[in-house]
Amino acid sequence: MTAVWENLTIDARDPSRLASWWAEALGYQVITDKPAEVEIRRTPDTMPGLVFVPVAGPKEGKNRLHLNLRPADMEAEVERLVDMGARHVDIGQGDVAWTVLADPEGNEFCVLREREE
Repeated sequence: MTAVWENLTIDARDPSRLASWWAEALGYQVITDKPAEVEIRRTPDTMPGLVFVPVAGPKEGKNRLHLNLRPADMEAEVERLVDMGARHVDIGQGDVAWTVLADPEGNEFCVLREREE
């Protein structure tokens, strides 16, 4: 028997705001918006989702787990995400073919180049 990946939980100082940011970034929709958790998914019936839960303190250190996004046009997507409030970050990645950004609460994620055929 195997398990089904239900969701990924992300700590947030403002779960509703951060969930809305990620919903816009990914083209997802808010499924649940409660004080204890906000969940977004591509569609209500599509898993996995992202669940944002409240925490009191700010993020500290580099993420142990992060999302990788692969858009059709990396440069345009980086520009769009930065315009939405993401920022470029250096986590020691060096000279790489992808871009490392952080969401409005500082959670790092990568924007990869287009997949080569």
